[in-house]
Amino acid sequence: MNRRKFLTRSLVAGTGLAFVNPVFGSIVTPQSSTASLEISLAQWSLHRKLFAGAMDHLDFAKMSQSFGCVGLEYVNAFFKDKATDLPYLKEMNRRAEDHQQKNLLIMIDGEGGMAEKNAQKRLVNIENHYKWVEAAQVLGCHAIRVNLHGGEDRLDAQKAGIDSLNRLAEFAKPIGVSILVENHGGFSSDGNWLATVMQNVSNDNIGTLPDFGNFCIERKEQECISAYDRYQGMSDLMPFAKALSAKSHAFDVQGNETQSDFFKMIKIAKENQYSGYVGIEFEGTLDSEEEGIIKTKNLLDKAIAASY
Repeated sequence: MNRRKFLTRSLVAGTGLAFVNPVFGSIVTPQSSTASLEISLAQWSLHRKLFAGAMDHLDFAKMSQSFGCVGLEYVNAFFKDKATDLPYLKEMNRRAEDHQQKNLLIMIDGEGGMAEKNAQKRLVNIENHYKWVEAAQVLGCHAIRVNLHGGEDRLDAQKAGIDSLNRLAEFAKPIGVSILVENHGGFSSDGNWLATVMQNVSNDNIGTLPDFGNFCIERKEQECISAYDRYQGMSDLMPFAKALSAKSHAFDVQGNETQSDFFKMIKIAKENQYSGYVGIEFEGTLDSEEEGIIKTKNLLDKAIAASY
């Protein structure tokens, strides 16, 4: 596959201004650009509105700004037919610039598992990601997130994952894009397994995207029957982190997330000298998506402030 030479537009950092949330009218303030941890918004937080057609993908930057976030983490499912549409990608850049947002990464799903047992299928899956690497370059994103799915044997899946990541990273490196792996089900949700993969890759543009909550290794009828300790998992994955996802589902009356101790998670990140963006990824159903994002943002603000 020939690599297309796209020009990347630079994006404007946050201005420090306060904005009014269009849903609740509440005042929210972006993180200071001098903070070592800044807050971004994962597009999946709005997946119900997007899948229902109640929100346009191109309005994501505007929504993120309204919540006081300063970075965008896209999901390819919401513009899956636009990976090679240069005018559309340029419009995404314009929207991000207009709303003082930084394009950060694209989460890639539906392009095949990178630990697929069948070698021929796995090579196809790797090539399926090329267009998203190139789209990331156009958008000025530093990375794409891939899935190490498809493996059946623990050791074989590690070997396949290592090979896939190295191949894709070699394609992505000349254009300045990193390849990140999230703990996202199956073997990848085992912190030790994924850390071993990271220890054996040979390209420095490979890393992790640790997620606070995705440490369920096996599910049966929607119930998690095998899980890895989330705090141990964070400790395993943070040394390789190039992004960070603050997963939230529900909150108690004090505003704390009911499944993850955000203060402890941010402390682990800081202990591993992580700096950069922490992405809000709300998946709950008790609150509206807008309410869940605001509650997660408020909690992250407190946890980040407490970490200094």
